Amino acid sequence: MGREEQVEEREVLDSIFPDEISDINEHSFRVSIALDPTSQDVEEKIEPPAVVLTITYPESYPETAPDLTLSAPPNATKYPYLEISDDRIALLDSLAPTIEENLGMAMIYTLVSTLKDLAEQLIAERQAAQQKVRDLEAQKAEEAENAKFHGTAVTRETFLEWRQKFVQEMKEEEERRRVEQEAEDKKRKIKHEERLTGKQLWERGLVRGVDEEEDSEDGVVSNLDELKLEA
Repeated sequence: MGREEQVEEREVLDSIFPDEISDINEHSFRVSIALDPTSQDVEEKIEPPAVVLTITYPESYPETAPDLTLSAPPNATKYPYLEISDDRIALLDSLAPTIEENLGMAMIYTLVSTLKDLAEQLIAERQAAQQKVRDLEAQKAEEAENAKFHGTAVTRETFLEWRQKFVQEMKEEEERRRVEQEAEDKKRKIKHEERLTGKQLWERGLVRGVDEEEDSEDGVVSNLDELKLEA
């Protein structure tokens, strides 16, 4: 009785999955299940994932559960939200309630549909978690940007700290201006002295060498006058 039901179910599955099903032997076959994620990362341009469910009929199926194996398609592109090597056991274990409910009936189509839903739900949960992280990061970035315009809330401590810093900066600025003013005054004094005429330099006693030279010349002239008178 079991084998007859197996053959009949297999024929129905051929009509439902004409391109997705392939035989391994008389009692085993594979069904390729294309998954449809609820939201796809368009910017990553990743192809939707697929899983391969391998079914083996035990002699007493459907009175007993079928043997199931889950794998990824050959050369499948790695998908960020589903890793069959890590998720295989959890997904197959999730089929246990469905198997229990359908014992005694053809259940492969139901198992394939349930597995598809479970895998897509797992992907959706991980996508949602990743999006939550992105949203949180975006919120923090926005808050940091807004803080630049709103400034920091003023408290007594922050005001006193600001006031102390402000007073110190004013003292330093005043000292800087004083030094600059003294340097400017000194520079102006030097330029003024450089512009004095010879007479002004002499009157201010800044050309002592000239006075001595003139005294010498006066002495020579006096000596010459005395010589003339004696002659």
